[in-house]
Formats: sequence, structure tokens, C-alpha cells
Amino acid sequence: MAKFIKKESGDIPAIGTASLPDIVFMILMFFMVSTSMRQTERKVKVVLPQATEIAKLERKDLSSYIYVGTPTNQYVAQYGTESRIQLNDSFRNTDDIRDFIAAERENLSEVDRPFMTVSIKADQDTRMGIITDIKQELRRCSALKIMYGARKGK
Repeated sequence: MAKFIKKESGDIPAIGTASLPDIVFMILMFFMVSTSMRQTERKVKVVLPQATEIAKLERKDLSSYIYVGTPTNQYVAQYGTESRIQLNDSFRNTDDIRDFIAAERENLSEVDRPFMTVSIKADQDTRMGIITDIKQELRRCSALKIMYGARKGK
């Protein structure tokens, strides 16, 4: 009869790393797809005022943003230090708000247009006259759902 000899080396086999590049590539693709990039470059300084009662937007894709504040350091020489209105990636005045809202409505589907919200993110030191002018212009173009950006206070 033949004798079976058992190996007693006790070596643990090496871990296979052949699938490691596939796993790293899948994780990289996941983060690339799921990360959203900022859509507009902020050209104004905005320090949001504090509020005690705040609520989050339910659907950010139905929101259009109007930024109000003093220009950042690279634009101070060109635009001065007074509060300015930023629509998308450019400085505008209140007369351009109507065209901005019309363009934003066109980007939405017919079903979502009634749910469009205009979010005003204004610096805490911005004069109320500019905000009132923006609100009046939004009323003229029937954009009546307005939300103000704020940070949670104490």
C-alpha cells in the first residue's frame, strides 16, 4: 500500500491582487458619477445671516439662485465695493432678473414650472433696498415662491 504524506509547511497562500485595479476603478467611477460640481462661480462675498427657524429645500433642481453681496477681491477694481447682484456667472442689475427667470423657467419641464423656487442668498450687510428691488422684479415676472438663504443661529 502507498503511503500518503501530508505537507506540513504551514505556509499561507498569498492574497490575489488581480482584481484590485477593478475594485479601485469601480470606486473611482462611483465617486465621479455621484459627486455634483458647483454650477456657478461665486463672484460676490456672501456671509449668510443667522436665523432661528430654517427649512431645507426639498428639490434643489427646481431652485434658481440670486446672489447679492460685495464683489470678491479680484472684482473690486472693476465693480467697486457696493453690493451687486449675481445671476448665474455674471453681474447684473434688477432689470435683467425678468430675463433670468424666463430662461430658468424654460429649462424646467412643463410639470415642474409651478414649483420653481427663487433662492436669494444675500450677504448679511446688504441693504434692504436692493432686496426689495429684487422682490418687486420677481413679483412682476410672477416668481412668487421666494426663499432666503440663512445659516442656523443659536
